[in-house]
Amino acid sequence: MNQKKRLKPILFVGTGSDVGKSVINAAFCRIFKQDGYHPAPFKAQNMSLNSYASAEGLELGRAQAVQAEACGIPCLSAMNPILLKPTSDQKAQLVLNGKPIGDQSARDYFLKTDREFLFAEAMKAWRSLDSRYNPIVMEGAGSISEVNLWDKDITNMRVALETGSPTILIADIDRGGVFGSVYGTIKLLPEAERKLIKGILINKFRGDISLFDDGRRMLEELTGIPVIGVIPYFRDIHIEEEDSVVIDYKRGSTDTSKINVAVVLLRYMSNFTDFNMLERMPEVNLYYSANPTEIAKADVVLIPGSKNTISDLIYLRERGLAKAIIQAAEAGKGVYGICGGYQILGEEIRDPDQVEGDLEMMPGLGLLPVVTTLSKEKRTVQTRFRFQQQKAYGTGYEIHMGQTRLLGGTPLCTLEDGSADGCLVSPKLWGTYLHGILDNRAVVEEILKANQLQAEVAHFDYNAFKEEQYNKLADHVRACVDMDQVYSVLDGERSC
Repeated sequence: MNQKKRLKPILFVGTGSDVGKSVINAAFCRIFKQDGYHPAPFKAQNMSLNSYASAEGLELGRAQAVQAEACGIPCLSAMNPILLKPTSDQKAQLVLNGKPIGDQSARDYFLKTDREFLFAEAMKAWRSLDSRYNPIVMEGAGSISEVNLWDKDITNMRVALETGSPTILIADIDRGGVFGSVYGTIKLLPEAERKLIKGILINKFRGDISLFDDGRRMLEELTGIPVIGVIPYFRDIHIEEEDSVVIDYKRGSTDTSKINVAVVLLRYMSNFTDFNMLERMPEVNLYYSANPTEIAKADVVLIPGSKNTISDLIYLRERGLAKAIIQAAEAGKGVYGICGGYQILGEEIRDPDQVEGDLEMMPGLGLLPVVTTLSKEKRTVQTRFRFQQQKAYGTGYEIHMGQTRLLGGTPLCTLEDGSADGCLVSPKLWGTYLHGILDNRAVVEEILKANQLQAEVAHFDYNAFKEEQYNKLADHVRACVDMDQVYSVLDGERSC
């Protein structure tokens, strides 16, 4: 382990949801790495449909996997010991220490789960990281001023108290009301928690930052806490997002000057980061849509993963999207499904154990000769694979509940252990369980070739691109933050 001076852990919390905690956390993960430390991320409880498989074969939120990548270390389930994956408007699957332990309603989760047990499990995971890494860069969830939820808290200020962590409060100035949100958040906190707030970080500032000099001074006078930085809004740094709220900014339509790739916008879409590499290619216009007309205009149609495949199948039929997907395939356009999208393209989805709901069977779109049977057991694994008959291995990961049996076609991929994955009907029509398959250059090249589309894939190294983005993000944040102040609050005796 790096022999740099031992630092206290640091916790980033927010005045609300979507203020930029995950990205700021990733920035500090990379900054500490650049400065010679050996950091690791941690979020006690996360709610997201965008998850990742660790090398241990366990599941965690995608944001913590991204933050681990920014740290330059493999991700571990301990970095996100409690993960909630919504399966409907009222229920979510509870994943504890990387493994699902059942579905619960929001009411049951907050009122009937043993909060002490969950918090103890979270802290056990935290200690396992703290013994190996320095410092632990932690992220809270939502707003810390939800006073009605304080007694249920297992991820915000209770973590700060337990670990003795200096805490930085992040506020999003772009949404307005920054003075009220910062002042109100701090003043609502009990005194012991308020004392742990060591800095305020103003995020997503547009325009001339010097115009906020008076505002910065006023905030410090109002709260008695230093404003350690004002981070300008950016659009030229691309970090994988976790919350599907970002999809609202990615909805779009066709662009006749580019290759148009439509991602069908499902209600319970998961792992939308599967399409990040395509999105970064300058010749590609990748957009998300639930409009059948826009799906029909695309050159390539992608059906993403889903946390509730049967519900999304019903949704596709109700919106006319099922017909648009089938017509795209009949017109000879490329149609490809990943995980839940693979299941949707098949002949039938069976749910004898009612994993997803009351329906025990639902016809699929009938484009792939496969039948899926859902099960209570979840497969969570990182893997290497050979795509079609290629010799080189690619990398991906699986997170799914259920097994799919081929009735025809051929397997799409051969996994490293010799087993098969997916179903290939033609180069223009296939499905796979492999998340991340489109991050592999050879796969994208084959899709473009099959659809007679031209793009410079060979010169785009997605892994190198991501490393460049982490460094750009770190430089951007470092330039706007008083790092001497940050290190001063992380120095000294640890209280945990």
